[in-house]
Amino acid sequence: MLFKTKITEMLGIKYPIIGGTMMSITDADFAAAVSNAGGLGVLASAIYKSNEAFEAAIDRLLSLTDKPVAVNINLFPGLMPADNEAYSEIMIKKGVRIVETSGHSAPENLYKKWKKAGMTWIHKCVGVRYAMKVEKMGADIITVVGYENGGATGKLDVATLPLVPAVVDAVKVPVIGGGGVSDGRGFLALLSLGAEGVIIGTRLLMTKEAPIHDNLKNALVKAVETDTILAMRSIGATHRVWDNTCARRILELEAAQAGLDEIFAAAAGDKARKMYREGDLDIGMISCGQGVGLCRDIPTIKELFDRMISEAAQIHGRIKPV
Repeated sequence: MLFKTKITEMLGIKYPIIGGTMMSITDADFAAAVSNAGGLGVLASAIYKSNEAFEAAIDRLLSLTDKPVAVNINLFPGLMPADNEAYSEIMIKKGVRIVETSGHSAPENLYKKWKKAGMTWIHKCVGVRYAMKVEKMGADIITVVGYENGGATGKLDVATLPLVPAVVDAVKVPVIGGGGVSDGRGFLALLSLGAEGVIIGTRLLMTKEAPIHDNLKNALVKAVETDTILAMRSIGATHRVWDNTCARRILELEAAQAGLDEIFAAAAGDKARKMYREGDLDIGMISCGQGVGLCRDIPTIKELFDRMISEAAQIHGRIKPV
C-alpha cells in the first residue's frame, strides 16, 4: 500500500512525505537523501549567502538524485538571503520545478515569476487566514503545521489536530499537514484529517544521513515529549526548541527583558552549527518538536519512510470497515 494522493501525483514522489526544511541542516546532500528515499527533499536556500554558493548547491542537489526536489525560499526577515529575486532566477535557470515558501509574509514580489515559469508553488503557514490569502494568489499547495512543531510556531498557538481540518475545509487546493508527526500513526492521522501529504522535520534529525553530531542525535533519541520549550516569544519570533542550557539561557534573557541584540546573540546560528559539528550539547539552540518523544532509534531515511508507510498500512487494515 503506497498511499497515492494528490500530493504524490502533483509532485511525482513515491510517498506523500515532505522533508521539513531546517536551517543549517537541509543542505544539498540531506535534501537529496530525502528525495532518494521516496519523499520530497527541500533545499534550505537561506543556508547560502551568495548567488554562487546557492547555484553550486543546486548543482550538487541535482547531481545526487534524479527524483523530484524543491527549494525553500525563506521570508523571515532575519534569515533572508541577500536576494531572493536572484535566487529565483537561478532556480528557474537550473530547472527546479518546485518552490516552497515560508515566513512572516506571502511572496508578493516573487510568485508571478514562479507561476510564469511553470513551477509548483507550496506555501507553508500556521493559520487559516494565511492559507486563504496565498490560495487567492495562486499557491498550488498549502502546508500547515501545528503548534507541536519544531521551529517557528507563529502567533496563533493552534495544535495540529484542529488546524489541519480547518485549513482543509477553508481551501480548495491540496494541503500538507505537520506538527508532531514521527511515525506511521501520525502519518495516517494527518491523512485522516484531510491532508494529502505529511511534512516531518524533527524525526529526520535522528537519521543516519542527518548532518549533525552523533552526540546530539543520541541525546534527542533519549528525549521525551516534554523536552521542548518555546523561546524568543518576547521578540515576536517564537520557536519551539530542544530544552538545553542554551535555550534556558534565552528564556532567562527574555525574563530579564534583555534587548533584541542580546537575545539574537544567544540564539546565534554560529553556535548551533558548532553544536552540530562538534557535539557540545549546551552551546547552541536547535529547533525541535514535541514528536521527539516518539523517536527511539537512528535509521536511514529510507528505512524510516518505509517503516512509516508499513505502520500506516497495518493500522489502516486494522481499522477499516469490514
